[in-house]
Amino acid sequence: MQLYESIFIIRPSLSDDDTNKLIEKMKDLLEKAGAPVLILENWGKKKLAYEIKRERRGTFVYMHFKAAGNVVGELEHAYRLEDSVLKFLTVRLEHPPAAKPEAVPPSAMGQPQPREFERDRV
Repeated sequence: MQLYESIFIIRPSLSDDDTNKLIEKMKDLLEKAGAPVLILENWGKKKLAYEIKRERRGTFVYMHFKAAGNVVGELEHAYRLEDSVLKFLTVRLEHPPAAKPEAVPPSAMGQPQPREFERDRV
């Protein structure tokens, strides 16, 4: 079994109940296929970078799970059948996900790395 993460975007016009039902449906699909969901996060409604199916916003959902390769095909097939799923992306991970940004000390974030410059030789 491999580690995967999947992000899908749901139409913002869906009610909160319908959104939660859709998220549970996708989670249940994975669990029935024997793929445990390790992390499931609803990131909420966010502005899209570009318009998708006449929508400018979307509800982003993140899932991290462990599964065999054929389960990913089933999950993506379910995404395609749902009219309320605007976009999705599933990738296989080589390593477990990195720590959340809150775990990184603030002093290490955003600091430029020192670089050595060579002078042009004449």
